[in-house]
Amino acid sequence: MNDADLQERMQLAIERISEIKEEDQTIWDTLAKMDAGAKNLKTYFDSVAEFILYVYDVYEIVSQPGKIDLPLSKLQEINHNLYVDILPEHYGASFANPDYAVEKLGEYGKYLCMLYAEIRAMIAYAYEDEMQAMISLMELFLEVYGIFTASEGEKLPDEKEIKEAIYYYMYDYADVLVARRIRETVTCVNPFAYDIIMQSDLMTPDYLYAYGEYIGENELRMAQYLAKLPEEKIERLARTYVQGFIKGFETMRIDISPKKSVNIRYAIGQERMVKAAIQMFEKEGLASILFRYPVSRMNRKATIRTGYAATPANKQYEYDHAGDDAVFFDRAFMERKLEVMEQTYEQEKEAALVYAGPAVIEVFGEDPFSPQTKPTVWKLSDKQQKMSVEYASKAAEITNHYIPHDQYSFTIIAYPIPEIGENFEEIFDAVVEVNTLDNEKYKSIQQTMIDCLDDAEYVQVLGKGGNQTDMKVMLHKIDRKTQTNFENCLADVNIPLGEVFTSPVLNGTKGTLHVSQVYLNELKYTDLKLTFEDGKVADYTCKNFEDEAENKRFIKENLLFHHETLPIGEFAIGTNTTAYAMARKYDILYKLPILIVEKMGPHFAVGDTCYSYSEDSRLYNPDGREIVAKENECSALRNSEDKEARAGAYFNCHTDITIPYEEIGGIYAVKPDGTKTAIIEDGRFVLPGTEALNEALK
Repeated sequence: MNDADLQERMQLAIERISEIKEEDQTIWDTLAKMDAGAKNLKTYFDSVAEFILYVYDVYEIVSQPGKIDLPLSKLQEINHNLYVDILPEHYGASFANPDYAVEKLGEYGKYLCMLYAEIRAMIAYAYEDEMQAMISLMELFLEVYGIFTASEGEKLPDEKEIKEAIYYYMYDYADVLVARRIRETVTCVNPFAYDIIMQSDLMTPDYLYAYGEYIGENELRMAQYLAKLPEEKIERLARTYVQGFIKGFETMRIDISPKKSVNIRYAIGQERMVKAAIQMFEKEGLASILFRYPVSRMNRKATIRTGYAATPANKQYEYDHAGDDAVFFDRAFMERKLEVMEQTYEQEKEAALVYAGPAVIEVFGEDPFSPQTKPTVWKLSDKQQKMSVEYASKAAEITNHYIPHDQYSFTIIAYPIPEIGENFEEIFDAVVEVNTLDNEKYKSIQQTMIDCLDDAEYVQVLGKGGNQTDMKVMLHKIDRKTQTNFENCLADVNIPLGEVFTSPVLNGTKGTLHVSQVYLNELKYTDLKLTFEDGKVADYTCKNFEDEAENKRFIKENLLFHHETLPIGEFAIGTNTTAYAMARKYDILYKLPILIVEKMGPHFAVGDTCYSYSEDSRLYNPDGREIVAKENECSALRNSEDKEARAGAYFNCHTDITIPYEEIGGIYAVKPDGTKTAIIEDGRFVLPGTEALNEALK
């Protein structure tokens, strides 16, 4: 469809939406006599129509060619108005809040709340000049409005009519939104963010408002802090993780020369550092792909925001809508989405082939979020949960076919945001030190640890004090001269350095893993306890909520990702005591990301191994021995002749759970004859040759 046709559709939709508020109240009063919950329907449609019209007004400003020529105060006013009703102080009376929507709209509340949340994606579409996406949402809104007004007050519509309108919007529009998402991830088709970074004056905060994301104190203060740093420090920050990305190819012995693109994922406010990284990657022959996190529930995965993003305006809002796909997710939709995925990847297979992987800058420092659970939110049914697991597996197969895991690399690094506290700048500098520790020093110490562990049949991990951890971790049998069970992890793909890790044997691995507090996938867990039998989760609980059933549901949705169980994909011992000392000094232990926390004690990952989809690639430690513990009894099923068995090879998730040093009673390498060698006791390294790690803990 050409621009003239789209413009005509846009104008027709806007004209109709602008009439809604002026329409007669009579129909709604009549409907309210049939159902008391219907009396607020007019208020809902007026409110959402007003939001759409405001977004359209903003669109007419931001879609004009050239720089948005508005004073900073006006940019901030627009930004505030776009997000005002989902901000925590206003969310209680917002139709985006399921509790409020159900209270005011009765049986229709859940559907209309989900509809409004989807319509809010128009903000991003307006700033990116995605006219077709905006029009489709306007027309969906008008279709639902028409469902209520078609009878002219003679009868209330069935909920199924609203559900079908949303369902067919998602089904029909999958070929646009899903295809667009894939193209954004493997090509430079969308230069929106690239242009902001490369063409804006990054020394003033005005550019932040060109994204359309909610801009809060974190984004403003981060941009202001980076603006005052000397250019050489900015280049040092960028170089650390650019070199880590390049080094990842060297470590995994992958030829980087055919690669042409890299995806940079970052937090809004970090643009000055990102610009330096873009220029460094260009010198390496890699063009930068920058894409926003998915704004439509069509492409979202729970609360995970993959792509560039700002701090959420309201985390409770994000959590409340994490299950909105329950409205439309069925087998027909799943198959439709997979079909579009495969078709798009086939069309973009040349771009996918030269894609080098993601270079990720994570952020941390937000107050740990403990969500409020609500009976009014959408949740996947048991049937939908099983289908979501099936979908994730099939989607991963398609992606891996066009972007094989063993032919690309990645790197991840993390920096604090201003919300971490008044010592933000001091903490930022401390994190830079943690991210640039001496590789050679740690390589030697960690090799000493690996030499001890490679003599063991299993590892025993014990908690102390209130920590009830008691785990037995079985190791693979190896040829001690040429093979090793543990990878010596230094600063390349996974920054900062500081761990030795393996994929355990599942049979015989058992026990209890307990952590008093942990922050996983942006959610806080209190007294998380997992019980394992033969390396798989057999039971689980936490103390986030008074209701035990709610605790189990929380874990199943957000840690098991709807699987009935998950295996242990990784066991590791973190050695970065410098990071731990920093965390204790600034009292930020529970604000650190897993990326750093996993280096600060033993950790267990539930889900796939670190080598999923690339088990057959040969990998070596710096001492020349081959790392052979790269799979377990689950991932080995990938070679099964039984199609159903092969489906159980991968789980498409991997979540690290770390026990901090202060909760460790002991970690012991246990030989076949029962002889134990202590690696850590009472939170301190005791293995000869590793004592230097304790210096930072004094």
